[in-house]
Amino acid sequence: MKPKLYIETYGCQMNFADSDVLAAILAPRYDRTDTYKSADLILMNTCSIRDHAEQKVLNRLREFVALKKRRAGLHIGIVGCMAERMKDELLEEALRVDLVVGPDAYRQIPDLLDQLEAGGGKGLAVALSEEETYHDIIPLRAAENKVSAFVSIMRGCQNFCAYCVVPYTRGAERSRPMDSIVDEVRRLWDEGYREVTLLGQNVNSYRFGEIGFPRLMAEVAAVNPQLRVRFATSHPKDLSDELLEVMAAHANICPAIHLPVQAGSDSMLKRMNRKYTRQHYLQRVAAIRRYLPDVSLSTDIIAGFCGETEAEHQETLSLMREVGYDSAFMFKYSDRPGTFAHRHYTDDIPEAEKTRRLNEIIALQTELSLACNQKYVGRTVEVLVEGVSEKRGHQYIGRNPQNKVVLFEPTEAVVRPGDYVQVRVTRCSAVTLLGELV
Repeated sequence: MKPKLYIETYGCQMNFADSDVLAAILAPRYDRTDTYKSADLILMNTCSIRDHAEQKVLNRLREFVALKKRRAGLHIGIVGCMAERMKDELLEEALRVDLVVGPDAYRQIPDLLDQLEAGGGKGLAVALSEEETYHDIIPLRAAENKVSAFVSIMRGCQNFCAYCVVPYTRGAERSRPMDSIVDEVRRLWDEGYREVTLLGQNVNSYRFGEIGFPRLMAEVAAVNPQLRVRFATSHPKDLSDELLEVMAAHANICPAIHLPVQAGSDSMLKRMNRKYTRQHYLQRVAAIRRYLPDVSLSTDIIAGFCGETEAEHQETLSLMREVGYDSAFMFKYSDRPGTFAHRHYTDDIPEAEKTRRLNEIIALQTELSLACNQKYVGRTVEVLVEGVSEKRGHQYIGRNPQNKVVLFEPTEAVVRPGDYVQVRVTRCSAVTLLGELV
């Protein structure tokens, strides 16, 4: 029997997609397991977007190191963004990490393992690449989810937002060939998957030769009209009318757009180097709703970025009200070493004030989310069934095209993961639609 590989993933959807790439690269020598206690190799696929994310990894690492002391032959590796950013610290003897591998060096892991097993010491591979996209590797996805899949279409970012560490941990933008993406999506459909999400730090920047993101979306949507197609994430400065036209022309491209705003005032957007204004952002929102009247909009918002005044905070709240987001990811600003903000600004908003502003943002978004969801009460929506709810074992869970979580009671009808069903929404919360099978 092959030794066992356990991968624990932190952070964004891109990291989860990367973990499937890692599993494929290591498949010739390891079988993937879903429990670390039986593993011979533990890989932690990490995130550096906030300090909290890194601290969570370090705390978990201590548990794995304690296991390593009791298990001869167990190896531990840190991969991903944190490996790229903290390579020297992670190789310290006290941490007992055997491998430190950045996002562009996963192909080197088998060779590093050979060196390790030959007594060659710890392995390090963190050089960023301008070409690596892993386009020729078929991801080995976890067996429990055969409904939805993430498909990476590009890697890296070169927007250099002042607060963001991603360009320094994932390198410059580069796109996969369109044919390899479409082939992967077609293979997923044939394997029974019914939804794909195309991933990139800024999918609007996708370009391979003369092919841009709108063309790619049209080609993916054409794989099968029953395949739901989503994407993440869009940068407001690059969201084109051409893309919106493609979305409107294909019923299977889901009317759900994640459009991070981060802040609501021009002064803050300029300080963050977001490359758009409040007016431009609102014009893009208006265009989205013109092409896609039933769209759902989500966003990212940072509370307490360097120098943020109370007036600037209030402008963020007013923009939230004006847009009426369906949902949002909301965070306190976290100073990240190596970023422009770390080098040139002062993290001068007290922690208590950051918390107060974040709580105001969360409270407002809860109101907005509830108002958006209430519009669905009484309507019948198409739901792609994901399975039985883990929290409510007596109910099925799925999502509608707008990416709303829908819970519904079982009936005499046989319902399986991957089925499309019609659900009449009878009530809702700020985060969930509840209904009955039609």
